[in-house]
Amino acid sequence: MSQFWNAWKKRKESLRDQSLQQHASKSMESVDDVTITTDLDENIALIEHQLGKSDDLVVRRFQVKTGQDAALVFLDGMVDCDVISQYIIQNLTSSSITYDKSATNELETTTGLRQIIRNILSGNTVLMIEGETEAYLNNTRGWARRGVEEPQTESVVRGPRDGFCETLMVNASLVRFRLKDPNLRVRHMIVGQRTQTDIFVLYIEGLAHPPIVEEIISRLEKLNLDAVLESGYIEQMIQDNRYSPFPQIQNTERPDKVVANLLEGKVGILVDGTPFALIAPSVFSQFYQSPEDYYERFYIASLIRFIRIISISIALLLPSLYIAFSSFHPEMIPSRLVIAMAAGRSTVPFPSLVEALIMEMAIEILREASVRLPGPIGPTIGIVGALVVGEAAVSAGLVSPIMVIIVAVTTIGSFASPSYSAAIAIRMLRFPVMLLAGMFGLYGIMLFIILILVHLSSLKSFGVPYMSPLSPLNLQGMKDLFLRVPYHLMTKRPTMFRVHDKIRLKEEDDQS
Repeated sequence: MSQFWNAWKKRKESLRDQSLQQHASKSMESVDDVTITTDLDENIALIEHQLGKSDDLVVRRFQVKTGQDAALVFLDGMVDCDVISQYIIQNLTSSSITYDKSATNELETTTGLRQIIRNILSGNTVLMIEGETEAYLNNTRGWARRGVEEPQTESVVRGPRDGFCETLMVNASLVRFRLKDPNLRVRHMIVGQRTQTDIFVLYIEGLAHPPIVEEIISRLEKLNLDAVLESGYIEQMIQDNRYSPFPQIQNTERPDKVVANLLEGKVGILVDGTPFALIAPSVFSQFYQSPEDYYERFYIASLIRFIRIISISIALLLPSLYIAFSSFHPEMIPSRLVIAMAAGRSTVPFPSLVEALIMEMAIEILREASVRLPGPIGPTIGIVGALVVGEAAVSAGLVSPIMVIIVAVTTIGSFASPSYSAAIAIRMLRFPVMLLAGMFGLYGIMLFIILILVHLSSLKSFGVPYMSPLSPLNLQGMKDLFLRVPYHLMTKRPTMFRVHDKIRLKEEDDQS
């Protein structure tokens, strides 16, 4: 059966790759080997034929000072018209035919139609002159874009308030602003057969392990996606285990977080059109850590990190523990608490498992509804809805008061995770562990924990064990795992990422 499944899966992937390649070849097959000629009208006809004479395609004809016909080709709405009028047309009509980089801030030349089409679709302006065998590619991108704002998904108490935006070059500059290291390398790539999305791969040469960098770039080059509209497309396709609920690549809106991870020998991926950058490789401990842990004193950061770990444990196991104790192990509960629980459940017609599932599903529905509603209304509906539903359910005798408290504490605990993707995994796993607790009690919970630990121990992120530095044990990494030791003790970088320069802080003896 497994052989049949593997064969069918390989056949399906092969057909998908063939389909994507056919689409790509159909879209660009006519321009792969085509070069422009000295005939301006013929060149314009080639571009219009390739772009289908779209209504937003602008061809502006004029004459240069020498009397030669010229044309500017661009897409309306994607260019800065002031740059075109003041720096290109004015430069050409008021001076000689010589055209150099004084016209715009960036200028390239090409003879290939494929590169011309790509530049037009990217918001650049193409200049063609009668009798010239080369086209001039001008950077005139000027579409509406969002500025640098505070991150929306990662709230900041202490730390930088600027976050990534949807413009790739702006995001790269935010990283460069913080990391003035000449060894910072930026690799440009294009993914998506139809969207032709630009991405940057960032790493520090001399820190990042070359095989890890090469593996990430290799997986990106092998992507046969038709479109890449967000970094989540790439995250799902290049991670090691695509079926695990746990994220193996970290995403963030914060430039300081990307820089901090680059300094540990990791690789950053910036995708044009999204404010979410990717960080790889990643380990499990990263998802309950925050950059603010390093901006506060070590004992404050350690306390906050310990609270997060407790909160994540509560979000995963608290409803299951209630089900297990109330249904299978009431003798382990103090007598007064048992009496209070029995009094609260006296009118409840459902077993504790059904009671917990009803409340958890209600909370998840309210949470999703509050996210989809408009900004000012969403939080209000979430809070009021939870109070109304909880009070109504208790008054109707459908759930007990202690269950409302447990679900409320569980929901609050899930909000303590700094990583949204990791919090979703915990919310998802809460339901199977509740079912196991309802069937087997504490034995079911322990079985679930063992299965999860085995699964986590088997995961890898680009060759790095997911449970590092706990498994396999790495003493240097343990200094920044559950607690954060003072900076003067964190003299070396974690070796689990195979960094070349292991020294992070020179000891005082070495400096003297």
